[in-house]
Amino acid sequence: MRRPWRVAVVGGGIAGLAAALRLRDRAPAGTEITVYERSGAFGGKLRTGELAGQPVEFGAESFLMRDPAGGESAAVALLRRLDLAGEIVHPTVGQAALAVDGGLRPVPGGTLVGVPGDLAAVATVARPDAAADRDEGHPLLAEGADVAVGALVRRRLGDEVVDRLVDPMLGGVYAGRADDLSLVTTMPALARAARREHTLTGAVRAAQAAAPRAPGAPVFGTLAGGLSRLVEAAATASGARLRRDATVRELIPTATGWRLTVGPTRDPEWVAADAVVLAVPARPAARLLAGVAPQVAGTVGGLDYASVALVTLALPEPTLPTLSGFLVPGTEGLLVKAATFFTTKWGHLRRPDGLALVRASVGRYGQEADLQRPDEDLAATVHRELSAVLDTALPAPVAGHVQRWGGALPQYTPGHAARLAGARTALRAAHPTLALAGAGYDGVGIPVCVRSGETAAEEIITALGGTGSP
Repeated sequence: MRRPWRVAVVGGGIAGLAAALRLRDRAPAGTEITVYERSGAFGGKLRTGELAGQPVEFGAESFLMRDPAGGESAAVALLRRLDLAGEIVHPTVGQAALAVDGGLRPVPGGTLVGVPGDLAAVATVARPDAAADRDEGHPLLAEGADVAVGALVRRRLGDEVVDRLVDPMLGGVYAGRADDLSLVTTMPALARAARREHTLTGAVRAAQAAAPRAPGAPVFGTLAGGLSRLVEAAATASGARLRRDATVRELIPTATGWRLTVGPTRDPEWVAADAVVLAVPARPAARLLAGVAPQVAGTVGGLDYASVALVTLALPEPTLPTLSGFLVPGTEGLLVKAATFFTTKWGHLRRPDGLALVRASVGRYGQEADLQRPDEDLAATVHRELSAVLDTALPAPVAGHVQRWGGALPQYTPGHAARLAGARTALRAAHPTLALAGAGYDGVGIPVCVRSGETAAEEIITALGGTGSP
């Protein structure tokens, strides 16, 4: 009688937990699953805290409701699996603004991450170079090619569209610059359309038509009570053995699978596993891969990350616009790159006493020195800049919180998808029972990370079943 499979999941963020849950659902009964998390808490960048007696997200705030094909996203499917879909809530205020020329202007509708399909729609914020987006008789992007988002949009529509629209929108998600970020990885729907269409505006319209949204259908959702509920539910449902403060320092292939070295150097623990899901950021993954697959480690370890800080202020009865928040182009010279009016955007968080929660995101790629300031300095700067953008003296906060996320957001340069596909192919050929999962490989956002973890789990199940492993 064969013993049960033993699978180690290294990394307890949402990708690792999604992998553990998929293993529990799809692997043979009795499979032993252990999740190793080097910190003291599971969930990664999903972290619900409390400020002024109210739950507030100190990490990811929400998730997309739909996937790129128009169906429900992997995050929604996961919540359905966990019997939490009925507790999804949506923004009650969806209109956001851009802070340009010292004031707030509504974000134009109908764009794709700031790239317009209708040039007239963005005229209040930017002046597109309409003449540059001409049909040159061939698709914008060759098959298999990739390009920086900024390079393509600047060439077709001019600098203002990039600087005032695309850059702040991408910066809000990735804390990076449009001129550095891969089109294929950060805007895959537009990249696919660009391989067929001859103009950029035509590619935007084609990408939008390929995944139509029903009128009034919500774009974003979150979970009543906070996204840490998703983390707790996924961890529990996985039935995995959950190891906190358990750093995996080494992976060694064996005749029957893998040996993991866990814990401090002075008191190591050696654990045997039949398969491993590496659901950690690129650099820790590269260190573990260095002795196993050096070339793959070199590719994976080349990914850089941006650091950010999230500053949340509890303000007594401030005068705030009826907006979900605003984005700030880098050309405005502010430390704040985005702000969310939590208690305006999310109706379920509104308080009868008028206390408002406002969160600002600070930190752009290449400007990490801005984050070296003490918490008090960051909070004071955010308060001052918010007052300036809103053109009103905001009241002094009654409470505040600074959450720093070092090395949080991957910076996908052009060619990232092809490089990672090659690395994964090489890894599968050499070690089919070792799989990669997470934002460093497949993209940011809760649905992408969930899908990445689930896909890695399926690869492990196939490898173990296909090779006659126990």
